[in-house]
Amino acid sequence: MKKLNNFTQRTLSGAAYVAVVVASILTHPLAFGAVFVIVSMLAVREFHRLMHSSPQLTALSMVAAAWLFAALWVPCMAEDETAIGISFCLMFVYGLIVVTGLLAELWLKAENPVQNWGNLLQSQFMIALPFALMSTLEYMDKYILLAVFVLIWVNDSGAYCVGVLTAKRPNGNHKMFPRVSPKKSWEGLAGGIVLAMGAGALLACFGWFDNIGDINPYLIGILFALVVSVAGTIGDLMESLFKRTIGVKDSGNFLPGHGGVLDRFDSILLAIPAVLVLIVTLATFSA
Repeated sequence: MKKLNNFTQRTLSGAAYVAVVVASILTHPLAFGAVFVIVSMLAVREFHRLMHSSPQLTALSMVAAAWLFAALWVPCMAEDETAIGISFCLMFVYGLIVVTGLLAELWLKAENPVQNWGNLLQSQFMIALPFALMSTLEYMDKYILLAVFVLIWVNDSGAYCVGVLTAKRPNGNHKMFPRVSPKKSWEGLAGGIVLAMGAGALLACFGWFDNIGDINPYLIGILFALVVSVAGTIGDLMESLFKRTIGVKDSGNFLPGHGGVLDRFDSILLAIPAVLVLIVTLATFSA
């Protein structure tokens, strides 16, 4: 009965998570901004909690994350020169906030100010920035951003199913990095990528990638899925290494049965920048 209750709880919370993500992206830029600026701040807060940062540093880092997200989100609301000017001002203030956090260590009597610097910069570069860059994809085409989430979910599902099936073989499967993530296998990785590439081609049928260059949309869908799958898996492994290094199982309890914010969005943090690089590359070659 306890396992059934846990499964039900995990299923319901997972469904709610998917519904909120999809609805926020598809409904309106305001809904997208409201949801993901909060998620970005919670992710940064979770990171600093795991690193045992001071409340002051955590608060400053959360404010900086919100400011950075707002700076890149403003053009989604108004496509004119005013939005660009506001975005520039927000970026300037964001820089001041980060510099203030760095300079504050000259006056504070922290035991390890260099570690505080590292925690602040890491939280901004590896967490706040990828969340803020989501706004760039939302501005290009909301279906491009949604495709990143869909393909990560498909890749994760495919990797899990193939990994479980191949683990039942007499010799089992081949583990990727057992020290970091004991359950991830090369067979699961391949299965997830293949399934995601198929999903990418299917999404191309619905025109989700029509705004990316002049190359064959099916080829773009397959490349898009490949990049998302590989980058997402690496992001997942990096977060697993981070958790093992500090000795925790989950980064938090954001979603019952699913762990913390970083547990749910670890793949996104590397997939978003990788997708942007792919888009720029495709646009360059198709120009």
